[in-house]
Amino acid sequence: MRVIWLLLVAAFVAILNETTMGIAIPHLNTDLGIPPELGQWLTSAFMLTMAIVIPTTGYLLQRFTTRQIFIAAMSAFTLGTLVCLLAPGFAVLLVGRVIQAGGTGIMMPLLMTTMMNVVPPQSRGRMMGRVGLVISLAPAIGPTLAGAVLNVASWRVLFAIVLPIAIIALAMGAKWMTNLGETTSAPIDVLSIVLSAFGFGGVVYGLSQFGGEGESGGATVGVVSLVIGGISLALFVWRQIVLQRVDDALLDLRVFRSRNYTIAVIVMAILALSMFGTLVLLPQYLQNVAGLDALQSGLVLLPGSVLMGLLGPVMGRIYDARGTRTLLIPGTIMVSAALFFYSTVGEHTVWWLLVIAQAIMSVGLAMSFTPLFSASLGSLRRHLYSHGSAALNTIQQVGGAAGVALLTVVYSSILHAGEHEGLETAAAGAPGARMAFLIAAIISLGAVALSSFVRKPADDVDAEFVGGH
Repeated sequence: MRVIWLLLVAAFVAILNETTMGIAIPHLNTDLGIPPELGQWLTSAFMLTMAIVIPTTGYLLQRFTTRQIFIAAMSAFTLGTLVCLLAPGFAVLLVGRVIQAGGTGIMMPLLMTTMMNVVPPQSRGRMMGRVGLVISLAPAIGPTLAGAVLNVASWRVLFAIVLPIAIIALAMGAKWMTNLGETTSAPIDVLSIVLSAFGFGGVVYGLSQFGGEGESGGATVGVVSLVIGGISLALFVWRQIVLQRVDDALLDLRVFRSRNYTIAVIVMAILALSMFGTLVLLPQYLQNVAGLDALQSGLVLLPGSVLMGLLGPVMGRIYDARGTRTLLIPGTIMVSAALFFYSTVGEHTVWWLLVIAQAIMSVGLAMSFTPLFSASLGSLRRHLYSHGSAALNTIQQVGGAAGVALLTVVYSSILHAGEHEGLETAAAGAPGARMAFLIAAIISLGAVALSSFVRKPADDVDAEFVGGH
């Protein structure tokens, strides 16, 4: 269990780092003199890098020892944090974020795969709930910490706070991390890595090109990027299907032969798109339209994040006792309802209504994530846990990056159009925020519709999954 807690500490540091940036982006846009659609790449590039790195973790977790992977991941995260701290401008800061994301992308599947291998099926919900408690503390602390720091100091202080925690986690892992499972000597397929990068990168970059400041050629670049991304993803899938016949796939797609796993992953992707897009757009709305400062924006997000963390163990026990639908159906409905409320906000929406809406959304996410993680991976055979975790985390990150790009683009497009007509920023940004939140709300209805089809797997996972060798 010491290994799991070490991984939880590392996950806490990574999520703390990621959640501080949402509040910081409006400040960075001003300090670095960049528009919102460029500043959001500090978040989008982070998630996109993880989406490129995570497909390789199914292979890496089988090829290298747990200790080797942990030290490599935390070293990359620590180095990236140092680069961000010392960055002289946007370009170097973006490079630092990418290096950080490389470490984070390895850490999350490592945590989930280790959990599945160590914890017995009948206790997985409860343990996933404890994971939820720990990793939800970071979203609770992150935005509020960022808001407080940014009110009195530079954005560099955010990285100065994360860096020593990362160094301590790395030192603890180097001393105490042990190896779990056996390694293999399968070769890595470089072509698969290239196709993965072009596929996921092309799709998210293409989305970000639509609706910026109306630059000529932006839509054309977006379409070309989406086409290249789509073709690359198709080739990536074909390549994996060929390679998995001899167990050499970078990402074994036989995990999708499980209907339960597939539906759970789709629901997770929809929730990730809505959640990450909203968490990046909401601080921009709160500061640019509602007129709150960074600290106040963080405090609006705080109650919901605390609730999400505290309810994690409760949701885990309910999942173990009652199964999936008791949590997932009302959970997805609550997320969708909160998003539809956000689609009605304006310049004069009172702050306490936003706190309530964010709390409802956070409770809904807590009710959804525990059963989705447990039910999806629990539907697979043990030898596919690492690939199932890699695929789940990949699609979650791509959904999140697409959500950030899509909602920010919609917001920025309407904001710039209003400003060009002579409106103040608050008046121009309000309809942009409403339209972006409405799009997220409509997309979230897909999760509501599919939630009743996800079920708790039998404890005998080999009987649950029809794929495999």
